[in-house]
Parts: sequence; C-alpha cells; structure tokens
Amino acid sequence: MFGSKSKKTEVKRWHLILLGVTFLLAIAYNIYGSYWPKATVEIGGQSVRVLLADTLKHRFQGCSNKDSLGKYGGMLFVFPNRDRHAMVMRQMKFSLDIIWIDGRTIVDMAPGLSPDPSQTEVGLQPYLPRLPATLVLELPAGFVQKYGLKIGDQVKIVK
Repeated sequence: MFGSKSKKTEVKRWHLILLGVTFLLAIAYNIYGSYWPKATVEIGGQSVRVLLADTLKHRFQGCSNKDSLGKYGGMLFVFPNRDRHAMVMRQMKFSLDIIWIDGRTIVDMAPGLSPDPSQTEVGLQPYLPRLPATLVLELPAGFVQKYGLKIGDQVKIVK
C-alpha cells in the first residue's frame, strides 16, 4: 500500500511539472509573438527603419489598430514565396503607400491608400501587384511622391 501512494505522489508531481512547462512555453510564445524584428531599408536615397512582418501572425496584423508607425518609418512584409501578394487596409487608422518588391527591385506601387471603412474581412478592398513579389513595404502616404520612387528602382535591406 505504501508503494502505490508514493507512485500517486510521483505521478502528480510529473503532472505539475508538465503543466508548469506548458504554461512557461505558452508565455514564451506570447512574448515572442509580440516581438517585432527590425531592419533598415534603403530606398529613394533614404534609410528607413522598419518593423519586419515575417510571421503569419505579424503579416495578418500589419499596421492594424495602430495610430501611427510610431518611431518606425514603415513595415516590411516578408513572404516565404514569390507571388502576387494582396494587401488590405484592415482596421487602419492612417493612409499608406504600398510598394511591392521582388528581390531588390520595385515591381509595383499603390500610393496614397486611405483606411478601408469595411468592418468585415470579406468587404476589404484587396490591392494586388501586377507582378509577383517577395516583399511588400508599407510607408507613410506621400513617401513615393516625395522621393520620386518608380517601378524598377532598387531597394536594399540591411538587418
């Protein structure tokens, strides 16, 4: 009888340890999910410090529900594949210029996009590039015009 009670205590201890490890992993995942990597993008003769949206969660969230880009000059979306990646202005509070980049070359631009008033995912206006791209750069509205950017311009990303 004494042996079985000790085993029950040992099993409970392992359950507590497993529960604790699971809890710590969940906290670490949430902390990592709120961390945004950064990079510097050289474009139009300017160096712009940007947030990197390099995970599915970050790409979906983008600049949604932010009042501004804060101390960063933009957001760079990094996609795992070359495609015509659609962008939307989901729950945006400010206007943007969107630039699609393939490798190091600007392949399309959508300047001066205003926030989309749609409250449903289905109602959002998708913005598609004419050509496939691997990166999408969101900058404050007016950047494209101010620095005279055009399709074919080169972009350099420095981490």
